[in-house]
Amino acid sequence: MMERRRMEAALLVLFLVHLATTLEVPLDLPQPPTITHQSPKDYIIDPRENIVIHCEAKGKPHPSFSWTRNGTHFDIDEDPNVTMKPHTGTLVVDISRAKAEHYECVYQCTARNKHGTAVSNNIVVQQSRSPLWSKEKIKPIVVQEGVSLVLPCRPPAGLPPPIIFWMDNNFQRLPQSSRVSQSLNGDLYFSSVRREDSRNDYICYARFPYTQTIQQKQPITVRVLNLDAINDTMAAFYNDTDLFSEDPADERKPTFLIPSGPSSSKMVLRGQVLEMECIAEGLPTPEISWTKVSGDLPAKRTSFLHYQKTLRIVDVSESDAGDYRCTARNRLGSVHHTIHVTVKAAPYWISGAPRNLVLAPGESSVLTCRASGTPKPSVSWSMNGIPIENSPKDLSRKVEDDTIIFTDVQTGSSAVYQCNVSNDFGYLLSNAFVNVLSESPRVLTPANKVYQIIKNHQALLDCASFGSPIPKITWFKDSRSSTLDGDPYILHDNGTLEIHVAQAHNSGKYTCVARNILGNYENHIYLEVKEPTRILKQPEYKVVQMGRSVVFECKVKHDPSLIPTMTWLKDDGELPDDERLIVDSDSLTITDVTDIDAGVYTCIMNTTLDHDSASAELTVVERPDPPTDLELTDQKKRSVQLTWIPGDEHNSPIQKFLIQYEDSLHHRGHWHNLTEVPGTRTTAHLKLSPYIHYTFRVLALNAVDLSRPSFPSRMVKTEPAAPDENPTGVQGFGTEHDNLVISWKPLSGLQSNGPGLHYKVMWRQKVVDSDWTTVTVANNSKFVVSGTPTFVPYELKVQAVNDHGAGPEPAIAHGYSGEDLPVAAPENVQAVLLNSTLAEVHWDPVPSKLIRGHLKGYKVYYWRERSLHKHNPHLVENQILTFSGNHTHRMLPGLHPFSLYSFNVRVYNGKGEGPPSPPLQFETPEGVPGVPTSLLVTNPNLDSLTLEWSPPHDRNGRITGYTLKYQPVNNSNELGPVEELALPANETSVTLLNLKYSTRYKFYLNAKTVRGAGLAISQEAVTVVDEAVASRQVDIATQGWFIGLMCAIALLILILLIICFIQRNKGGKYPVKEKEDAHTDPEFQPMKDDDCTFGEYSDNEDHKPLKGSRTPSNGTVKRDDSDDSLVDYGEGGDGQFNEDGSFIGQYSGKSASRETAEGHESSEAPSPINAMNSLNSFV
Repeated sequence: MMERRRMEAALLVLFLVHLATTLEVPLDLPQPPTITHQSPKDYIIDPRENIVIHCEAKGKPHPSFSWTRNGTHFDIDEDPNVTMKPHTGTLVVDISRAKAEHYECVYQCTARNKHGTAVSNNIVVQQSRSPLWSKEKIKPIVVQEGVSLVLPCRPPAGLPPPIIFWMDNNFQRLPQSSRVSQSLNGDLYFSSVRREDSRNDYICYARFPYTQTIQQKQPITVRVLNLDAINDTMAAFYNDTDLFSEDPADERKPTFLIPSGPSSSKMVLRGQVLEMECIAEGLPTPEISWTKVSGDLPAKRTSFLHYQKTLRIVDVSESDAGDYRCTARNRLGSVHHTIHVTVKAAPYWISGAPRNLVLAPGESSVLTCRASGTPKPSVSWSMNGIPIENSPKDLSRKVEDDTIIFTDVQTGSSAVYQCNVSNDFGYLLSNAFVNVLSESPRVLTPANKVYQIIKNHQALLDCASFGSPIPKITWFKDSRSSTLDGDPYILHDNGTLEIHVAQAHNSGKYTCVARNILGNYENHIYLEVKEPTRILKQPEYKVVQMGRSVVFECKVKHDPSLIPTMTWLKDDGELPDDERLIVDSDSLTITDVTDIDAGVYTCIMNTTLDHDSASAELTVVERPDPPTDLELTDQKKRSVQLTWIPGDEHNSPIQKFLIQYEDSLHHRGHWHNLTEVPGTRTTAHLKLSPYIHYTFRVLALNAVDLSRPSFPSRMVKTEPAAPDENPTGVQGFGTEHDNLVISWKPLSGLQSNGPGLHYKVMWRQKVVDSDWTTVTVANNSKFVVSGTPTFVPYELKVQAVNDHGAGPEPAIAHGYSGEDLPVAAPENVQAVLLNSTLAEVHWDPVPSKLIRGHLKGYKVYYWRERSLHKHNPHLVENQILTFSGNHTHRMLPGLHPFSLYSFNVRVYNGKGEGPPSPPLQFETPEGVPGVPTSLLVTNPNLDSLTLEWSPPHDRNGRITGYTLKYQPVNNSNELGPVEELALPANETSVTLLNLKYSTRYKFYLNAKTVRGAGLAISQEAVTVVDEAVASRQVDIATQGWFIGLMCAIALLILILLIICFIQRNKGGKYPVKEKEDAHTDPEFQPMKDDDCTFGEYSDNEDHKPLKGSRTPSNGTVKRDDSDDSLVDYGEGGDGQFNEDGSFIGQYSGKSASRETAEGHESSEAPSPINAMNSLNSFV
């Protein structure tokens, strides 16, 4: 039971300790001293400057300071060279009146006030030393080529150790490599020496960092000789015998120069840098590699220096202990060395140094000094600088090894405790006070502080507080309805409120309240969540030609309450100060780009809270520089090797090289393309032609353009020779029936191979076993052979010849002598009728010998003699159909039905047509007739009218009758039922009875043959108005109200006419006029005033009903060649007659709407008949 309580008390103490670590005591409250700044433990000073030993501390009241030197009290007042800075314990030693080495001691500072005493580390003061090199005479070193060599440096011991490097007399670093390198101790190692290693200025320098001085060793002279040189030099002194009888240094397997032996050991302290090196000699130069025998090398902390000869591991830990193996290897063998590494550790904190404790009276806590090291360090405690075992006893304090337990502390128990942890490799000294206070809460974070956070980022709202006992922190937002605890809020032990991902709705006023038993304190804080800065349009990679301009865009979105700043960088540095670089609000423009502008450009948009950046590369390209250093080698009779050095590519790889030549013998000043080679080659094997004076030049091509030409090469002359080739394109043809034209493509000057170029032209008939006929032709491209038979095949040859001989045997070409007109016509000609408009013509081919030329094809001449109808006139329509190729039958389309045709067939060749075949005739069968020529309406009465028509112009057979269909149309353009009449073929008129009075009708008429019905013609007409209805209308018209209404309408019309007249005189068009102009019917004649009749009305264009549904007084309408049909009134244009003449169309609403619109467009006076119809429908 007792043990359980002790465990609970320990857990409570640890919890209190955790809270106490977050407290910072305000300086206006009583507190023991705390050292805030002190000099390092190992303090190296510059002997040329005053010595300053730092010691600063804080406390309430402000502490006083004292010092010990070498463990005894240091009375500052007794030393006139030492002063202490006011309000601090910092010592200043004036070395102008004293030597610095007199103050090389161990110092310790003490800061005390009435609440306790704090002490500093032991500060070991040593002055920096940079001693001179001892004077020594170094003899020249003479070595044999190929052996190893070590040049010692051995700098004087300094504090701290100097930095070593090797240079020459010109203060230039000596080049190092895997063969020559510097060791960690500063010596210069040669794995094997070479002749070029000979020099007299190998100088080792030591730089001392504290004094910033450099010391120089005497130069070392090295002479590397081979055996022959040594023997030649010393022969006179040794009777012409070799100085060295053995052979020169041969290749050998590696051996280690350092370290020696197969193994070695090394100790390193934890946290320091481990450096191990292996330098080997051998020939060829060995390569060094490293491995860890007992594990892997720590990749992130490992690096290799001095060409792999040094292994470096930083921040060493205990895990780095073990065996490391270095291996030197060349092609003759390898050698190994093992280094055993031991890791020791000076003391180091495990969970940090002890922390100050602020406790209220009656509270309990612990002070922990937990550290580790190798070997394990010892821990000792002091209180106010006095070993704790010698300090006054305190029942509330108990020391247990590295922990002091405080229980039920009381006022007056404040003190500073020192923890000292030490082992063989160092020590740690830490001060931690215990301050017993009773203090009400206070919030240390400034009041009304505003936090600005970027959206989706972490927000940390501070509420640093102090109080004793430790205050409890609670947070509220805006209305303070509830405490902020739980997602998305995280309350840390130090009072900080965290919002892991801040959003816009988290903005607002926050209140933190600190409470303990002595009171409470609250503070207000404001959070503003801002929109992030984002680059919407990033700059893009650009490739631009030199001299042009380039624009990098960088469009940014940011919070409007934040002030943005755009910055552009080039290659992570500032933009060059160049007026060609123009920076705008969202772009960077570079004008007149040069090659120095190439690089990576970065736009950075900064606000006070965040930033965003984007980068893009600019590649500046230009056409390549011309190739240089053209060189001709390996010249032979017909070839030469050309090499060159490419010019600068200007960031655009060379795709190919173009090689050109100038023939100064034949075409001076003219450059010709000879060949191309890939851009990866810088040489070309050029084939040469005889009798040419060559000069070559090279051009380079990249993605931009061709370079300028290189400078010409030297001239190469080739000797004349016989032609290597003959003309191409040899062909034979005739321009007349008795000749043969032989033509060819002549050779160029480059192909002629020598002077005196001419051609040997040869020919003979192919089918006759005859000898070749040969003529010599000057440099021409054709020869005409006369007196040849008509269209005979020939074999042809053309050979090139010059003054140095003839070309190779030419190939045989083939041709024909001239053509003549064919002498025969096709036979067995006949026609086969397929239908009333299509026939097929057949014939036998004409024998090739009668064609007398190249067969081109056949032509069919045909014509329509007449129609078979007795009423149609006699007419001849000549037509020709041409059929290319060797055909024996072809189609004749587009014939007229019921007609008589004549035709003949002819063959034709390249010269022309042959004689026609005997003429033949055929008759086409009947077809459907055409549309009737006209349809007129005559004699309209109250309930009847007469239709007159003319037969179709194209009867296409014998007319067997007519079909008439008609139907009424009301005022809304709706069609009524269809009536149909069958009429005999010999009638051209019909009178329709029992029609409705004052009604508009639509008529359709088509003709028929035995093949079916043809297309219909349409017409419209209106029957006469009933007189009784007209009289009622007249009676109404005599009424006073009607007269007044008509007068008002007339007056309104008069006003409108006046306005229109004025507008027209001004050149304007009123809407009615515009519609009249747009829809003028050229065949419409205005109504005659004297008899109220209408002129002709054409329905050819739109098949529209009469405008305004007007009926002429005589009831007739004249039409010419009407093509109106029910198609115009069918849905989608599909209305038509069936083959039996029945009507299948409908009077569509679409046509009705068109007719209505056209009726509205009429600008004429209203018809009395329409007015009556309107009144009838109204009544």
